[in-house]
Amino acid sequence: MKGAYIFLFLLILGCTQGPKEQDPEVKQELAAVTSPAVGNSSLPYLISGDDGELYLSWVEQLGDTALLKYTKWEGNNWSSTEDIASGTDWFVNWADYPMLAASKDGGMVAHYLAKNSGGTYSYDVNITRRVDNSWTSALIPHQDSTPTEHGFATMIPTASNGFQLAWLDGRNTSGGHGEHQGAMTIRAAMLDDQGAISNEVELDNRVCDCCQTGGAMTANGPVIVYRDRSEMEVRDMSIVRLVDGEWTAPQTIYADNWKIEGCPVNGPRADAVGNTLAVAWFAAPNKQPQVKLIFSEDGGASFGNPVTIDNQMPLGRVDVVMIDEEKAMVSWLGREGENSVIKARIVSKTGRAEPAMTIAQSNESRGSGFPQMAYHNGEMWFAWADLAEDSNSVKVAKMGM
Repeated sequence: MKGAYIFLFLLILGCTQGPKEQDPEVKQELAAVTSPAVGNSSLPYLISGDDGELYLSWVEQLGDTALLKYTKWEGNNWSSTEDIASGTDWFVNWADYPMLAASKDGGMVAHYLAKNSGGTYSYDVNITRRVDNSWTSALIPHQDSTPTEHGFATMIPTASNGFQLAWLDGRNTSGGHGEHQGAMTIRAAMLDDQGAISNEVELDNRVCDCCQTGGAMTANGPVIVYRDRSEMEVRDMSIVRLVDGEWTAPQTIYADNWKIEGCPVNGPRADAVGNTLAVAWFAAPNKQPQVKLIFSEDGGASFGNPVTIDNQMPLGRVDVVMIDEEKAMVSWLGREGENSVIKARIVSKTGRAEPAMTIAQSNESRGSGFPQMAYHNGEMWFAWADLAEDSNSVKVAKMGM
């Protein structure tokens, strides 16, 4: 990306279940930000932590060694880059990328995947905590010790300076990836401020095998969203909520009735302000790809009607960030002619949407990964992997709201 500013021309998408009262064409200003990632970098993750700080993490590959690094924005530039963890035994997956989370009182955690046996698809979720300015040895939240797949984790800061964890758990499967005997499950556990794991529980005993999980903290408590999987191979979005210390039964967020034999590797994203919860996802019922957004005003107990964000053959890879209790911004990988581009648009919970904007050029290869967003101090931040012939690099930009 060249130049300090890029003018984005916003365009209206024609949606069969489209948003209401679309605005006329306008211009927005996107400012390129110098990326702190150097060398062969990819898998960015961008968050506005509960501590009020903006963080960016990414993975650098040095030969056989993968390094997870992070930095935070200090008002005008990035802080010094800090190594979180590294290893030669990591399972580095374009869709199951490492993440950070930060609690209100300054607790920080990160996760990555490391192999647990000689099998290609036998790996564990590894969680590390930042304590006294250094990162601890890894904790594994699942207690089964089986040589199976564990990944696609979600980490939600809690009021007690701990973290609600959730992940896809393959302990009931065998035979390796694509040869499962049992079903993939989703499980949850608590990580307290001293690093202790407790309350491990199964949330759903049959879910999609390799779609990201997501979650948010509402005023009523944490919620986890994920792609479910019925016996008839319908793979729609579901939600579970922690209410009075007990997890609710899985509830379908919206019945797309997307029947697909294999995993689409396209999970949901969620964010909340108070009890206003926004969930964005990708589906392709009847071979009609769509990106959708839905709101709940009671912390996920019930939902309104979804808004179709893009039905012009999008690729998905969504993110969603609440701007305030009334509106959210959704990003996704869409198309402009023959090109794949990162797009975003603002949608209110009434269904009113601003026109879509193009954030950056991209492509549909796995290496381009999942674009990221975060809202921080009145600005929307974006991070994505930019592919080149010789190496990949992480790009960053921001936009005043």
